[in-house]
Amino acid sequence: MKNLNFFENLESTYFIAEIGVNHNGDLDLAKKLIDEAFVCGANAVKFQSYNSKKLASSETPKVPYQIINSNNPDESHQDMLLRYELSEQDHIVLNNYCIEKKIDFLSTPYDVENAILLNRLNVKMFKVASADIVDFQLHKYISSTKKPVVISTGMSTISDIENALGFYDLSKSSIVLLHCVSNYPCSLESINLNSLEVLSQYFNLPVGYSDHSSENLSSMLSIAQNAKVIEKHFTLDKKMLGPDHKASSNPQELNELIRNIRKVEKILGKNTKTVQKEELEMRKISRKSVYLKNDVSKNQYISENDVILQRPGIGINPMDFVKDIGKKYARNKKKGELLKSEDIDSDN
Repeated sequence: MKNLNFFENLESTYFIAEIGVNHNGDLDLAKKLIDEAFVCGANAVKFQSYNSKKLASSETPKVPYQIINSNNPDESHQDMLLRYELSEQDHIVLNNYCIEKKIDFLSTPYDVENAILLNRLNVKMFKVASADIVDFQLHKYISSTKKPVVISTGMSTISDIENALGFYDLSKSSIVLLHCVSNYPCSLESINLNSLEVLSQYFNLPVGYSDHSSENLSSMLSIAQNAKVIEKHFTLDKKMLGPDHKASSNPQELNELIRNIRKVEKILGKNTKTVQKEELEMRKISRKSVYLKNDVSKNQYISENDVILQRPGIGINPMDFVKDIGKKYARNKKKGELLKSEDIDSDN
């Protein structure tokens, strides 16, 4: 019997207004964003749940778009995260406000502890960020909740996605894969919207689109590619367009339409799913590596309990580390050190 996937059975596209950190650490602003998202017809708002010191090591640099858009270029990546970090009480307040406003409260957990918090708040579904597709600890916990899961696939290869899905019982799970290009904003040439069809056919799962472009055209086109979920970043600085304006054309708009057709050709791209060149720096910084949370000794057996997964992604891929559990350490290592391939005894 075919699994009744939550996302396959949606009657209409599930639209997530991605507030992310656009609340600027201000709960009043967050509530205003929730109000506006509801008025706009969004099904859900989504925030980000993390502990800044656990998410990123102190030496993690900012990526270029974070530097460009910062009013304090000397601020560290970790300090930047700290400014937008939501406390447990903040989560409770925002969740209750969403219940009152009758809009789904969602948040992206960046570690297991925050996923547990969100589960206590009874979120409707979980979201795994593109950067955390390699976080096997997060996948293990989320899969144990049996709740629907939205997995973004920016910066990912087909193999990355296969590894992540290996932690779920696909016969019983409700999973949607979101095509995404992890740059802010991403170029039209990199959107490659035909990746939706590639993901759908290869994994036989529902697909959706996390739109990081600077316009709305690709989100609208994704509907034609059977997107079940659309996610778009949301801020009060953006002006909303009314529906009637789009239905009427004048000569100037007709000219614009033809230009947009040319843009569509770029957006549809090729039937491939690859890591874009413009994603490589983001992938290196925002992916996680394996760091030690305890001192370890040579010939000690490797345990998952010895490690913590942190940015930047300059060391062992956490998904590769899974295969090393049970082997032995090749040398003594100190708490907080990056674990490298040469630190693992390859003869056992």
